[in-house]
Order: sequence, then C-alpha cells, then structure tokens
Amino acid sequence: MRLLTLSLLTCGFLWAGAAHQERVRDAASVLREVMETPDQAIPQELLNRAHCAVIVPGLKRAAFILGARYGKGYVSCRKKSRVGWTAPGTVRIEGGSFGLQIGASETDVVLLVMNERGMDRLLSSQFTLGAGAAVAAGPVGRSTRAATDALLTAEILSWSRSRGVFAGVSLDGATLRQDVGDNRELYGRTLESREIIEKEVPVPKLARELISLLNKYSGRH
Repeated sequence: MRLLTLSLLTCGFLWAGAAHQERVRDAASVLREVMETPDQAIPQELLNRAHCAVIVPGLKRAAFILGARYGKGYVSCRKKSRVGWTAPGTVRIEGGSFGLQIGASETDVVLLVMNERGMDRLLSSQFTLGAGAAVAAGPVGRSTRAATDALLTAEILSWSRSRGVFAGVSLDGATLRQDVGDNRELYGRTLESREIIEKEVPVPKLARELISLLNKYSGRH
C-alpha cells in the first residue's frame, strides 16, 4: 500500500512538472512570436515601461448561452533595480459572460501592468479586471501616439491572439488570481506570487527562457 501511494505521488509530481514545462514553453513562444511580428507587436515603448507582464497561453473560452473563460499562466515584474525581470508567479484567469453565443476557442492573452498601483492589485490574492483598475485594450504595431495615449489612460493593458490575429481586447469582469498550488509545483515549496516577486526568488530552470525573452524584448530597462 505504501509503495502504491509513493508511486502515485511520484506520477503526480512528474505530471505536474510536465504540465508546467509545456505551459511555460508555450508562454515563451507566445511572447517571442508576438514581439517578432513588428506590425502586430506590442509597442516597444509600452513593454519598456511596464511594471509587470502576465502571459496566459491557450485561455479556453466555451459558450452555450452562458459563456466561460479559464486559463493558467505566469506573471513576472521588474526587479527593484528596474534591471531585469523577476522569477514568475503562477496565475489563473477566470471569467464569465451571458448572451446568445455558442462555440469554443483557445486564445493567448498578454497583460501589461503600467504602474505601481496596478502592480499592487496584481499581486493581491485575486482581483477583478476593470473593478477599480482601469483596464484597456492595448494598441499594436509601431504607433508611438497610440502607445503614448495608452500610457496615460490605463493601469493595465490587454491583448489577445486567436487564429493568428493579435489585437487589443477588453477583459473587464474576468478574475485574475494567484495559484499557490502551481507555485508549489514549480518551486518545490509553498510560495505566494507576491513573495516570489518581492523577494526576487531565483528563476527556476523551467522558466529561464521566458524570463530571458522578457529581458531581451524590454531592453532590460
């Protein structure tokens, strides 16, 4: 019985590690593919000035009269020195909608948090996008004017990519929360996302590519 229990635990840990490996690899791919498509990329100025970034690959949307959204991803913030990005905390995004709708899809989502107040909200145990925090669809491409306007109007900017199309999107009403269980699987101990970010916990091996890409595309500012 004990051997069976140990075997089940071992299989569980291996499955969790494989799930994280695939998800964090997908998050890195989303960032790379978006930033290497200049006409459809997040404006460089916005990424350079962002305090935090959230990447949720494969957010699932399903609807039959009642709609629902669910996905898991990662959040990383600027280090206190403003040079480089922290190890990622894990997040989940959940939300619902109502209306005459039917169908299902998967969408990649990117959020940029543009100031300290938005960062503080992000690192709370959970918060609802658009409830007390100004969330706006982010601009794409090389438009400096659009980037400047976005900096002046929102704490959080949001984009989505579905079927190859990358564009700003409104996520008002969706709930963003930390996932302590996934943090434990990724780091091997119980950590809250705020602790990972603020204490600058070392980047786990699985997440090094993602953090390296954030450093690359934001110019380490």
